[in-house]
Amino acid sequence: MEQRVSLITLGVSDLARSRAFYEELGWRAAGDTSDVAFFQAGGMVVALWDRARLAEDSAVADDGDGFDGVVLAYNVRLAEEVDAVIGEARAAGARITREPAATFWGGYSAVFADLDGHLWEVAHNPHWDVLEDGTIRIETGRTM
Repeated sequence: MEQRVSLITLGVSDLARSRAFYEELGWRAAGDTSDVAFFQAGGMVVALWDRARLAEDSAVADDGDGFDGVVLAYNVRLAEEVDAVIGEARAAGARITREPAATFWGGYSAVFADLDGHLWEVAHNPHWDVLEDGTIRIETGRTM
């Protein structure tokens, strides 16, 4: 696993309100989706998504005991790399909350919790490019 973060997803209670807040700060959303907002942030991406859906997708309970509404992501270039990184995480002592599988958005991903419960999604998104230096570039209209 390369030492980098590709994406930070913030679980929000009201997507429209949160998106408007970030846009008021001068951030511009990439693409036009109704259920998630992606912001290119240098070589990485910040996403806003419904908090309950984020917890469900990460296969954790949002019961006030551990889930803080934030998931870090590590995007890989090939789907097979998801399995390899999850294997590394498992060997290092991570708890796998969602095993590698095809996703509803057309990718392949898994989620693990580190030793303190911080969640990491490991994902291959065929709609995004992971550049040689590990940075992520999303294009307008190619958000998922």
